[in-house]
Amino acid sequence: MDTPHADPAFPGSSPEPFAVAVLPCIHFSAMPRPTLTLVIPIFNEEEVIPELARRLREVIQSWQAQIESWEVVFVNDGSRDKSFEQLKSLAAEEPRFKVISFARNFGHQMAITAGLDRAEGEAVVIMDADLQDPPEVVAEMITRWREGYDVVYGVRRSRQGETFFKKFTAKMFYRVLRAMLGGISIPADAGDFRLVSRPVVLAMRALRERHRFVRGMVSWVGFRQIAVYYDRPARFAGETKYPLRKMLRFAADGIASFSIVPLRFATWLGVLSGLMALLTAAWATYQRFYGSGVVAGWTTIMIAVALGASAQLLMTGVLGEYVGRIYEEVKRRPLYITAEEINVRSSVEERPKAN
Repeated sequence: MDTPHADPAFPGSSPEPFAVAVLPCIHFSAMPRPTLTLVIPIFNEEEVIPELARRLREVIQSWQAQIESWEVVFVNDGSRDKSFEQLKSLAAEEPRFKVISFARNFGHQMAITAGLDRAEGEAVVIMDADLQDPPEVVAEMITRWREGYDVVYGVRRSRQGETFFKKFTAKMFYRVLRAMLGGISIPADAGDFRLVSRPVVLAMRALRERHRFVRGMVSWVGFRQIAVYYDRPARFAGETKYPLRKMLRFAADGIASFSIVPLRFATWLGVLSGLMALLTAAWATYQRFYGSGVVAGWTTIMIAVALGASAQLLMTGVLGEYVGRIYEEVKRRPLYITAEEINVRSSVEERPKAN
């Protein structure tokens, strides 16, 4: 029997047969998903953050019988005060406090979107930082979620610390919007304060339009929804982040994002202008044959011209609003850009590829 020899082509090779090492198979289990995520947009809230953190710690302790684990996602929306520094301190003390900081101010609705993109909980609560959305109400929302509801939205019974003008305009806006939408029912007197289940979060991540009206989008995706009523207190400190200018823009986003009724105004105005033209023609004919021979009225002509011109300008503006939105959508720019993320996993499953 021949003895095996080393291969001369490979000096130093061993005559023993080649051995293959078999390594044990290691299974890496995914990190458990938290039961609850709180998403809190932050914009110049340095006076509120210490009290907000204290209240959160208190109420989270009271939720221990309802939830197994939790996380809080703070979204710094380009704050110019010390809000980001305070958030970094909170995140250093508590790893379940996660911070996302925008490269600039992208707006409240974009901050909510970024929080939903990073939220990992089975249930996600959206709330404002000013403590007008009481954290204590979340316990009732969790109870409703446990009963099988996918969306539990807060409805304000009362609104403290707000002017009559703001209360009246908000009330009218929701009723006008509901009348325009028809098939989609957006709850009246409900803001963004709500709990949404994991399926709703994933559905919301698929909606990437730029002009966002989150409370309307949540109504649009459907699922089982129920209201929780609460009394909205006054802002804890600081000033409102929604002055009249932003309120008007927000209202325009809500209407234009979910309704084409403004475009139909052109048809209605055209019909109205036609009826007025017929009445004017009938009056002119009567004056021609049965009147006192008065020369055709300059006033009538000017009124007709002014009404026609104003109607045309109005509808040109409405058309421009919708065309402008199409222009911004086709550019496909990201909804927001983050400058820094703290305590956020670098790879999160189900996160959109583009922000």
